[in-house]
Amino acid sequence: MARLLQDASKFHPSEWYTANGMQCASTESQKSRSECVVAESWRLVDEIEKTTQKTQSDVNKKIEQRREEIKFWKQELDNKLEQIVHETEVLLTFKKRLERALESCKEPLVVAQKCLLYRQRRVGIDLVHDEVEQELLKEVEVLQGIIALLGRTLEQTNEQIRRNRSAKYDLEMDLKDKFTALTIDDYCASLTNDTPHILYADKAMELEGNFVSPEDWTDFSNTNVEKADKQRNNSLALKALIDSVLSQTANDAHNQCEMVNIAFRNRVREVKDAKHKLEKFLATVMDETASQERNIAALKKAIADKEGPVKVAHTRLEARNHRPNVELCYDMVHCSLMNEVQEITKNIQRQDALAQAETELKRLSRRQLSLEEGIKVKENTLYIDEVLCMQMRESVCINNY
Repeated sequence: MARLLQDASKFHPSEWYTANGMQCASTESQKSRSECVVAESWRLVDEIEKTTQKTQSDVNKKIEQRREEIKFWKQELDNKLEQIVHETEVLLTFKKRLERALESCKEPLVVAQKCLLYRQRRVGIDLVHDEVEQELLKEVEVLQGIIALLGRTLEQTNEQIRRNRSAKYDLEMDLKDKFTALTIDDYCASLTNDTPHILYADKAMELEGNFVSPEDWTDFSNTNVEKADKQRNNSLALKALIDSVLSQTANDAHNQCEMVNIAFRNRVREVKDAKHKLEKFLATVMDETASQERNIAALKKAIADKEGPVKVAHTRLEARNHRPNVELCYDMVHCSLMNEVQEITKNIQRQDALAQAETELKRLSRRQLSLEEGIKVKENTLYIDEVLCMQMRESVCINNY
């Protein structure tokens, strides 16, 4: 019985008190540590919450700033696009003016060249390198120079329009990208922690693709703006040049056309005066020819009138040659008859006026033919200059486009 009361497996009361005390102390210690951890956790949660809110607020501000930057450059690009589109449209109207001016030069050039060809049909002395021909050749040269200048200016205009469209394309592409970026950032700005359908993106933190620096981003749009400004300024300068070229070429063509017309009018007046003089000379020659013909007729009549006296004298001499014997005397009658025949024959032979008159008549005839030919030459020249050329030139119209 005494052994049962003293079982070694039982603890001493002091141990029980000690064990309870240690349990209480350990629990208090654990509680204290747990409370510290809870307090630290709340502090950490609060700190993280504040940091997260601050970071998110900063990100929101930066998104807003970025949106403003994009809007600024988008507005700049929009302005430049509007300006370059306007300048291109205006330049297209200038191009049409150049094309009309270039087309309008073709008819005057053809007319001038036809006038030169027509005037090659002049004949004789009228086929002369006169002032009209000189001015026509100058007109051809002026018109060909104008066509070449307008052609070069048109090529320059086409090139400038191409460059404007290139700048416009760059602006449009940049604007398109800006619109997409602004749409994305607007979406990003609208997102909150309570927005539905937000999710984790596995590769969101990976920097893939051709990322550029903010400086490069700004420089890219700035380059497009500067390019548009440059092409706009070039367009303004080209428009001034086109105005000057159109005005100057129109003045040159008009002035030269007027010089040709004045030369034509002067030449036609000169040819008409020459023709009138020839016609007067022809009338004089024809009158003189008629007079000479009458003179020749009179001379021939005068010669014919001498045939009677000669025949009478010859008949008398023949008859008296038959006197018989001593009656065949060389008396005063026979001597007078002989003298009469000799005198009349000599006078007939001395009448060279008929030959001279006939020679002059031939000369007058040749002169008449020459004058008639000269008049025909002048008529041909007048037909070419006044009818073919001047009437054709009436259709020429020089406009300042």
